[in-house]
Parts: sequence; C-alpha cells; structure tokens
Amino acid sequence: MTGPAIRVHDLVRDFRNVRALDHVTMDVPPGIVFGFLGPNGAGKTTLIRVLLGLAKPTSGYVEVLGRNPAREGDAVRASTGALLEHHGLYERLSARQNLEFFARIWRMPRHTRDTRIHELLSRFGLWERREEVVGTWSRGMKQRLAVARAVLHRPPLVFLDEPTAGLDPVASASLREELARLASDEGVTVFLTTHNLAEAERLCALVGVVRRGMLTGFGTPDALRMGRHSGAILVTASAGVTDALIEALGMVEGVALATRAGGDLRIEVRNGVTTPDLVRWLAAQGVDIEEVRPERATFEEAFLSLVDPASGTTQ
Repeated sequence: MTGPAIRVHDLVRDFRNVRALDHVTMDVPPGIVFGFLGPNGAGKTTLIRVLLGLAKPTSGYVEVLGRNPAREGDAVRASTGALLEHHGLYERLSARQNLEFFARIWRMPRHTRDTRIHELLSRFGLWERREEVVGTWSRGMKQRLAVARAVLHRPPLVFLDEPTAGLDPVASASLREELARLASDEGVTVFLTTHNLAEAERLCALVGVVRRGMLTGFGTPDALRMGRHSGAILVTASAGVTDALIEALGMVEGVALATRAGGDLRIEVRNGVTTPDLVRWLAAQGVDIEEVRPERATFEEAFLSLVDPASGTTQ
C-alpha cells in the first residue's frame, strides 16, 4: 500500500467522565514494528479497540488499511490479525489442529493452509511438537503459537498487546526475532504494546508514547532519546583530570556527582548550576578542556520524561 497503514487524526474517545484518548494524531507507515507505549490506563487498549472498530471515536478520524473502522469494522478485522489479552488457543487441541481450525475459519484452501501451517510452525520452532496438546506447553510456546495464529491468513497488519509479558528472557528474545522477521520478510505492520522499554528500543522502528490519553512523544527511539539529556554533562580533557580534582568537584555547590566515564569526566548537576560555571571552575583548576557536551538520556529516561514530567530529565 502507498499510504500509511494506520492514520489517526485528532482522535477523542470519552467514557462517561473519563477522556481515554485526547486529540491523538499520528500516522504509522506500513511494513514496520510500531511500539505504542505508556503506563497502565494511558489509553493503549482503547486505541486498539477503536482501530479494530470495536469502539467508536467520540470525535476525530481513524483509517486502518485505507478503511474507516467505525463504518467498515468487519472488513478491517478481516484484514488484520490480533493477539490481545488472551492467546485465543484451544488448549485441548494440538498445535497443528489449532492452526487448522483457524485456517478453516479463514476459508483457506486445503493445500494453502497445509503449506502455511508447516511454514509457521517451522518458523516459530514448533514443527517437531505440532501434535502435542497445547495445554501442556509453556507460556512462551503458547505465545509463539498465538502469534502464528494471528498471522496465519497473511494479514498486512497485526496488533499484539504485550506479547512477551511473563516470558523468560530466552523466549522473549525468540519471539522478538520472529516479530522483526514478520516486518522485514513479509512486510507486515506490527502494532505492538509493551512495558519492556529495552524491547521497544531494540525492536521498534517508530514509537508513540501516550500519557493520560495524550500523545506526548512520537518518533524513532533514537530521536526521542537524543531530544533529551540526562541532567549530566560530559567533559573531554587532555590534561588536569586527577582523583583530587574529582573529589574537589564533588564538593562544588550544584554538583551532585563527578566520576570518570571512559575518557570523559561525567558531572551530574542539580538545578541552578550552569555549564559555563563549571567550565570556568574546571579551567581555573588547570583542566585542559577539549569538549563539553550534554549526556543524552537513555531511552528509559526519555520515556519517563514523557509520561512523568516530574522525573527530572530535561528537554
């Protein structure tokens, strides 16, 4: 498709006295993993429900795969896959029987469904255990099968609500690899919610951050991180940085902590002290300064500044 996979414009969704989505506007391009991040109750699930046509906007406009889900909800749901709160598997059936059942619901021809089931079970590392009853499986194996179920009919867009929650690190890493392959190899747009910020930073080409229904950040993880600094400055010096200087620097008013960070001097500052003040102080102590720059925030710090303005990370 040529346009965005998802288009949201000035979207508002109210529930009685609660505004769950507050004038949200964003476009999600096709063929990427998009992360929609925010604390519990921020509006993530509400947006998914609106995008799937399960809840109607109070105002604003939404388009999914070129369709308006408020009017064409059945068509939108037929063109997408979803793994939301529950995995949706039949635990008394085997893995193969589960996928065959859903393939029949999607009216896939016999040869097509057999080929697709073999492909997905092999890709997700489940082929050798295809005849095992799913109820005996670990959570990680069930989640992999549930993702396979969600993409069985080759939808161009799939919604995954915290698919790695509760999984051990090995299972999480395996599932992340498969999600990345879906986007890169099959061109699937993956709409992902997660509380795992490291996962979002590694996996998502684009993220949106929501707080109390408002979109407070939108861009690549690097762009959100680079747009903020941690409240520390890094000083590169060719001479003059000694243990005695670091100890003395820690006593300077407005300096919270001074340490070496690789070849740099890292200075955590409190409100009130300025970089020029520190540069003058360091120069007076005989430090030969080559470069001074703000330390960029980690993705976690950037996220916290977007959902909690009191967290202290600055613009």
